[in-house]
Amino acid sequence: MAETNMKEGQQRVEPAVESMDNAAFVVVSSRLLSEWKQKAQQTDEMHEKLLRTLADWDNARKRISKEKDEAIKHANTQIFQSLLPVIDNFEIGIQSSQKASDINSILTGIKMVLSQFLQILKEEGVEPIEALGKPFDPHFHESLGFVETDEVEEGHVASQLRKGYMYKGRLLRAAAVYVAKKPMAPSKGEVSAESKEEVPAQEGKKTSD
Repeated sequence: MAETNMKEGQQRVEPAVESMDNAAFVVVSSRLLSEWKQKAQQTDEMHEKLLRTLADWDNARKRISKEKDEAIKHANTQIFQSLLPVIDNFEIGIQSSQKASDINSILTGIKMVLSQFLQILKEEGVEPIEALGKPFDPHFHESLGFVETDEVEEGHVASQLRKGYMYKGRLLRAAAVYVAKKPMAPSKGEVSAESKEEVPAQEGKKTSD
């Protein structure tokens, strides 16, 4: 009878345990509740740190962009200041040319101003590309066509229409050039025609003699 009562008691308890799994309210221990609160606090702190980091990054980006713009403006100011003397010399040259009678003196003055301007460009990192007589390079030369000549090696720059320039090792403008190629040999028909033209001329000389 005792065993029968114990089995009945176990049968009564089991439904109670199953009902706890489906209960609408679950009793949480104070320790577990404390852990949840601690994790929630840590999550809030991490979120605040993330927001502060994003704000600092955005402020740094704006500051760097502003400093970059200021540096560019300052650099341009220096270049313009260095070009002002060139303008002054041009104006002086124009005034002097109105009174000068010697064109050579005017030409000398223009060359001096040009030399001054090129020196300023060189100090800023701008230098001309040496193209004449050099092998044609599509990275630095712009071909305008070919020139038949024996004076310059084939595939080399024979003449230059417009100078090219480099800025601190980078291409600023390609040089506009003409590339040399070997002259075409005359055809047999052209050779025979030239020989026929020379024969009557020689016969005419003999007749006159």
